[in-house]
Amino acid sequence: MTAVKPAAAQPTTALNHLALYVVDLQKSSDFYQNVLQLPEIPEPFKDGKHVWFRIGPHSQLHVIQGNKTQDHDINTHLAFSVPDLAKLRAHLDKLGVRYGNWKGEPGKTTPRPDGVQQIYLQDPDNFWLEVNDDKF
Repeated sequence: MTAVKPAAAQPTTALNHLALYVVDLQKSSDFYQNVLQLPEIPEPFKDGKHVWFRIGPHSQLHVIQGNKTQDHDINTHLAFSVPDLAKLRAHLDKLGVRYGNWKGEPGKTTPRPDGVQQIYLQDPDNFWLEVNDDKF
């Protein structure tokens, strides 16, 4: 029997960053750093209009000053995975941050068909965020 050689690694498209234009840079930065506990990373502009955060091993969130407040539909959302959703929910409860399930029921989770639990919340600029316990 001939052994099958693994395919050579192929270049793939990868997510580099997401950019969110916000009304109040300080308020939004505080939210992503303190509520979602994202680590801030250096940004090259040094103009007071940009704050960057690490999201995962190779991606970033760029929060940029300069938007008007507007409503956003929950169908368009950023999704983050955390190792312990119960711990994050306790953190949100302690901070008084409102979250709920897909239906909008406060404090509840939405179970995905594969068993992953999800919650939804909005940042200071009304962008929808999903946080789940997916282990992918």
